[in-house]
Amino acid sequence: MKATIKTQGQQFTVSEGDILTVNRYPGTEKGSMVEIKDVLAAGEGESFRVGKPLLAGASVQATILENKRGEKVIVFKKKKRKGMERKRGHRQELSVIKISSINA
Repeated sequence: MKATIKTQGQQFTVSEGDILTVNRYPGTEKGSMVEIKDVLAAGEGESFRVGKPLLAGASVQATILENKRGEKVIVFKKKKRKGMERKRGHRQELSVIKISSINA
């Protein structure tokens, strides 16, 4: 069974056993369970259903495998002939999750 979910400001089409990297869930640790209730569509073949905008009563269970930080992104700004240069770095907080079950 497949499901299209919305989590952490992004949409994913997932099936059981998939591993995703999403923005970090606040207040979670490795091994904790997360329930995603924003299910946009679920099912396969004849049993495929689409919500308007969400499916009532549908949810997806996920296990957090790891909390980590992403690659460093350098933001460099410069203005010509003004002597202004600014260099900043950013590392996004990420969670690696594994989809345990889809309840639709």
